Amino acid sequence: MKVEIWSDFVCPFCYIGKKKFEEALAQFAHKEQVVTEFRSFELDPNADSSARMNTYEMLSKKYGMTMEQAKASSDNLVQQAAAVGLEFRFDGALALNTFDAHRLAQYGESEGCGAQTAERLFRAYFTDNEDISDKTRLVELAVEAGLDEAGAREVLESEQFADVVRGQEEEGSRLGIRGVPFFVVDRKYAVSGAQSPAVFLDTLNKAWEAKYPTLVQVGDDQEGAACTDGYCAPGTDNKA
Repeated sequence: MKVEIWSDFVCPFCYIGKKKFEEALAQFAHKEQVVTEFRSFELDPNADSSARMNTYEMLSKKYGMTMEQAKASSDNLVQQAAAVGLEFRFDGALALNTFDAHRLAQYGESEGCGAQTAERLFRAYFTDNEDISDKTRLVELAVEAGLDEAGAREVLESEQFADVVRGQEEEGSRLGIRGVPFFVVDRKYAVSGAQSPAVFLDTLNKAWEAKYPTLVQVGDDQEGAACTDGYCAPGTDNKA
């Protein structure tokens, strides 16, 4: 069973939602048969990392908040993150362009390190307040996630995976995704936002049941003759 997660690495609810999904997955009876893949979504494709605008300034400008309101909103997110075991810091966080981070994440997916790469990028931004648009630092983060240094550098110094990122963003748009996180299970069920682990678990169970339906037996076992283990004893009523 496949779960695709559209997210952005500067989206706080994406990191919180990822954590809640992982909690649900740990409780799912068939978790070993679930493949999770991260898909690209940029909240602001035109973000200018060189502007060095901090989170509070960005929120104030984008939503017409005062700086005090922006800080209060961020403090609320810090508490929500702490409730699921994450540490958010916003005082040093900058509004960044994440296109290269997404290219790196897709390289990680291609190398079987998608989950590790995504986790390292999220933590680098929200906990460590690192510049995840800086290619030099991205290479270091790639190595920390288990990727090959030379391979990561080659990707970031070229245009590799740019078409993959753009293609996934276009695909998300065709699916009607307007905000993230957005979880798609087997292209049949969708969960929007950082829902509770219970919602994720219920969705996983429904998707599994749809894929592998449980047979409903009808009739009285005592009335219908049947063989078991491929053997019917001679002279019996055909019940093993």
